[in-house]
Amino acid sequence: MRKPRARRRTKQPDETRARLVRAAREVVEQGGYAAASVLAIAERAGVSAGALYRHFPSKGDLFVEVLRSAGQHELDEMNAAASRADTIVGRLETVVATYARRALRNPRLAWALVYEPVDPLVDAERLANRRSYCRGMAALLRQGIATGELPKQNAELTAAAIVGAISETLVGPLSPVGGETASDEEVVASLLRFCRRGAGVPDRPALRTVRARGR
Repeated sequence: MRKPRARRRTKQPDETRARLVRAAREVVEQGGYAAASVLAIAERAGVSAGALYRHFPSKGDLFVEVLRSAGQHELDEMNAAASRADTIVGRLETVVATYARRALRNPRLAWALVYEPVDPLVDAERLANRRSYCRGMAALLRQGIATGELPKQNAELTAAAIVGAISETLVGPLSPVGGETASDEEVVASLLRFCRRGAGVPDRPALRTVRARGR
């Protein structure tokens, strides 16, 4: 007896969902969450407003997906850049410099993803991202402690302090309503210096420039 043909699975729902996430990110990048209305996102994605709600229960859920996707992409970029460094300290510098430079090159999007008030769901996802960054930083610090490149310390607490310092340092430079700030390179150099000190690495006369991926 001939078996019935299995129905072909269509990728259309997933493709539409991905298109909506991409469109939402582009709208947010141009004007922040205030400009990211359901209509604006749907028009950019080439779908109806009703289609958006078929894929996401609310606009907040869509923004969470945007943040989740962007956060994973940034993490992948930092890990890829760090993998090319020869030492643990070099990886630490590369991770910090890569994150900061990528944010400073696209300040409007970075501000929206990390700081701009929008929705409790997004705030929860931001916290999850931050915890993920802290875990990665703590793992890196533990490697440095194990190899003797870094002094003994509580890796989790140091990681939280470093991630918090990075976030706080970038508030002014990324803010769309901020005043004059230091140059991007000054911001990055200051962050590197602070993070090295925070991890227990001695200062050196000439802090080398760490180039982010693609620079």
